Amino acid sequence: MTLSLDATQLDRYSRHVIMDEVGPEGQQALLDAAVLVVGAGGLGSPAIQYLAAAGVGRLGVADDDEVELSNLQRQIIHGNDDVGRPKVESAAEFVADLNPDVDVRTHELRVEPDNVEALVADYDFVVDATDNFRTRYLVNDACTLAGVPFSHGAIYKFEGQVTTFTTEGPCYRCLFPEAPPEGMVADCASTGVLGVLPGTVGCIQATEAVKHLLGAGESLDGRMVFYDAMAMSFEEVEFRPNPECPICGDDPIDSLAAVEYAEESCPVRGE
Repeated sequence: MTLSLDATQLDRYSRHVIMDEVGPEGQQALLDAAVLVVGAGGLGSPAIQYLAAAGVGRLGVADDDEVELSNLQRQIIHGNDDVGRPKVESAAEFVADLNPDVDVRTHELRVEPDNVEALVADYDFVVDATDNFRTRYLVNDACTLAGVPFSHGAIYKFEGQVTTFTTEGPCYRCLFPEAPPEGMVADCASTGVLGVLPGTVGCIQATEAVKHLLGAGESLDGRMVFYDAMAMSFEEVEFRPNPECPICGDDPIDSLAAVEYAEESCPVRGE
């Protein structure tokens, strides 16, 4: 690795550089890395903000939605003037203002079986910040088949969950083999969500991404953390690979063409 931190970067990232666990080599690794955030909403907003602040050199943002006034209660990278704009544009503008070291790649698209594999293949780590099961399975399957680690987060009213999937552990389908029937799980638009809740979960997802890029600490691979904001408590549940999993089991598929993805009534976006 060739270190190329200039004086401005040494100042900007000084609190990283002085840490033994990061140092100039670790900061250079972050600047050389690429992370994709799928969903620029409640979970994606803090993830994008902190990944950009940390100096992740190439930051992809994928979302097909526009900013709405009701988003601003929790989607902190968007503002009043962004209402009606594509979220990827608003996110890119936010990052450019925060850290000019970061190259933002916008993907204004709906994640589908015919584009997700190419989308994730260009990144070192993926943050799944979406709000529906169809896209979660698409991201899981594409990342698992490509060997790209990713973090999963989800929120509901006062509760959140987060975990990380790597090539060495179970995948999302090991934890949730099938999506619940439509209508069984309500979305945030119909049940509400505490505005600060996705900040906590999204920050954990960003933390997992940064740790992976630094090769530091232990990831949440094989562990799901449940956060209850009302009780201010965290609980951890371990889970194992499923040998019968069609994606990471003993006899996995080799292409998404072998998987049937049910349509979802809710748009593909980050809540």
